[in-house]
Amino acid sequence: MRLCLQERLWEFYQKHVNIPAEEQTVARRAALDICAELRVFLHAKLPDMPLREMYLSGSLYDDLQVVTADHAQLMVPLVLEKNLWSSIPGEDTIINVPGFWLVRRENLEYFPRNSSYWDRCMVGGYLSPKSVLEVFDKLVGSVNWPAIGSVLDYIIRPVVPSETLTLEVQYETDRTLYVDFLPLLVMEDGTSLIAKPHRLAAERHEDLWRQSFRVAETARLRALDQEDGGCRSTCLKVAKAVCKLHPALHRLNSSQLTNAILLLSEKEGDWTQEALADRFLQLLRSLVGHLEAGRLPCALSPKVNLFCVLTEQEVDELGYTLYCALSEPEGLLKTTQ
Repeated sequence: MRLCLQERLWEFYQKHVNIPAEEQTVARRAALDICAELRVFLHAKLPDMPLREMYLSGSLYDDLQVVTADHAQLMVPLVLEKNLWSSIPGEDTIINVPGFWLVRRENLEYFPRNSSYWDRCMVGGYLSPKSVLEVFDKLVGSVNWPAIGSVLDYIIRPVVPSETLTLEVQYETDRTLYVDFLPLLVMEDGTSLIAKPHRLAAERHEDLWRQSFRVAETARLRALDQEDGGCRSTCLKVAKAVCKLHPALHRLNSSQLTNAILLLSEKEGDWTQEALADRFLQLLRSLVGHLEAGRLPCALSPKVNLFCVLTEQEVDELGYTLYCALSEPEGLLKTTQ
C-alpha cells in the first residue's frame, strides 16, 4: 500500500504539480511588465510618495508554485520616518493577536500631523493598513488599464471584491495571472509587516498589520532539504496542489502547510525521497491534530497561531476532510484528476 501511494504521489507530482519552466518564464515576464507599468505610473502621479523600489515576490519566484503559474506578489515597501513611527506586537495590545502588529504614530507634540506623508493614513493614532490599501486602490483604479493592456497585448482588470488589492492579467488566450499589490513595512529589527489585515476583521482588527514570515520560512525549508537531500519541498508542493484542486481544502494556505512541515521536521529525521509517502501521510495526521487543537504554531514564532484566520466551521470542515482522507489518502489525488 505504501509503495502504491509512493508511485501515485510521484505520478501526481509530474502530471499535476510541476509547472513547465517555459510557462513559469512567460508568467514572470507578464508580472514584470505589470510591475514596470505601475512603477512608472506611481512615480509620475505621486513623485513625493516615499517608497523603496517595488519588487516581485511569492511562490512563482521560489519554485514553489503548483498546478499553474497564476499568482505573483508585487511588494511595495513604504518608507517610514524612524522617529515618527513605532511597531507594537499584537500580543502587547488589548487586541492580543500574536502575528499581527500595530504601527503607532510617535512624537506628535514635536512633529504634528502632516509631518509624515503617511499621516493621511492614520486612524486613531495608528497607521491603518486598510487606509493605505484604500490609497493604492484609488491609484491603481485610476490607471488606464485597457490602454496599457492594448500596448502589452494583455487584458488587465482589478479583481473586485478581493481580500487584497489584486490585478487579473490575461496574457495569453488560456493563461491568467493574478498579481497581489502588497504594501510592506520593514521595521528596524527586520520584522516584515504587510497590509493584509486579519481576514476575520472586526472593526478593531482593521488597524492590524500582518507579520510576514514567508522569506524566512522558505529559506529554512530550502536549507533543511539541502542538508539531507530531503523531500520537504516536494511534499509541500504536493500538499499545496491537493489543497488548490480540492474545494474542501482551499482554506489551507502555503504558510500553514510550510509550517506544518517545518514542525514535523523537528520530530522526524527521515526526509529522503523514498520516504515521501510516509511523510505525506504524517503531514495529513499532523494537520488533523493541529485542527483538532484549533492551533498551528508558527515554527519561527510559536506564540503565533496560524489558524487564527480560520472560523470554527472552517476548522471543523478541514479537520473532517483530512481525517477521512487518512484511511484512503489516494482519494485526495483521485478527486483532482
